[in-house]
Amino acid sequence: MTGTPLPMRVPAAGLPARVRIHEVGPRDGLQNEKTTVPTDVKAEFVHRLAAAGLTTVEATSFVHPKWVPQLADAEDLFPRLADLHDAGDVHLPVLVPNTRGLERATALGARRVAVFASATETFARRNLNRSVDESLAMFAPVVAAAKADGLHVRGYLSMCFGDPWEGAVPLAQVVRTARALADMGCDELSLGDTVGVATPGHVAALLTALADDGLGADTRSTISVHFHDTYGQALANTLAALQHGVTTVDASAGGLGGCPFAKSATGNLATEDLVWMLQGLGVETGVDLDRLVATSVWMAERLGRPSPSRTVTALSHKE
Repeated sequence: MTGTPLPMRVPAAGLPARVRIHEVGPRDGLQNEKTTVPTDVKAEFVHRLAAAGLTTVEATSFVHPKWVPQLADAEDLFPRLADLHDAGDVHLPVLVPNTRGLERATALGARRVAVFASATETFARRNLNRSVDESLAMFAPVVAAAKADGLHVRGYLSMCFGDPWEGAVPLAQVVRTARALADMGCDELSLGDTVGVATPGHVAALLTALADDGLGADTRSTISVHFHDTYGQALANTLAALQHGVTTVDASAGGLGGCPFAKSATGNLATEDLVWMLQGLGVETGVDLDRLVATSVWMAERLGRPSPSRTVTALSHKE
């Protein structure tokens, strides 16, 4: 994977100088696999991603194995990443659904955790078996305990742009739930386009509505975006978010993932596609595209299917 062609670098006005990529492949990507990936493969995947220059790699989830059996090996996996964790150069956030999940994670030394809320009632019921308000009440003591222990807390907010059961989601409904997560102490809010229906104008409208409520790029609860590419809009939506001050973007190596609780959700924005676009725009990421593509090719071989990332396909088949 040497001599990778690079896009022509043409900076655009109004964009951040640097973007932090929040890599979700090992967690959000692999949780959607039909078969369980061996723990040693997961550990090598995380190490390869870190070696490619990704400084935030979401490692796993401390959800009950009954709900996400693909990540049932969290207690076995996380200690295998101790060299990355202890060095401090790579952040390894983990998903925690409740107080028990937080206890399991912190017992292994996790210092960054995430909770997962929904902007819609139907998805909250299907994903958490609780209403939106009931799920927020469940997360409040988790966030409080994490913050009391000095942990960084991310609040995922799913179905921000549309819900397959409820349809369009009012902006005010998303703002209300985002505000609740911010008020309980989340350091970062990740806006999820869980089924990939967002378009750039919608993204701009939601970010404006959040900013009007005091939630934005420069506020205490910083905003990140998490787009799925169901309708091929993830990169366009990302660009719209960057133009509105967002500097953290979730992506998944090779385009792995979806959502096991929303069957219409296809893969996440591929990290390689994101890096290619950002390189062309002159936005720094610190990611070595050669090594990242090689990592996704390696993982695709272990999963037994080609990567859906267009950039991985193009660069792995170049002459």
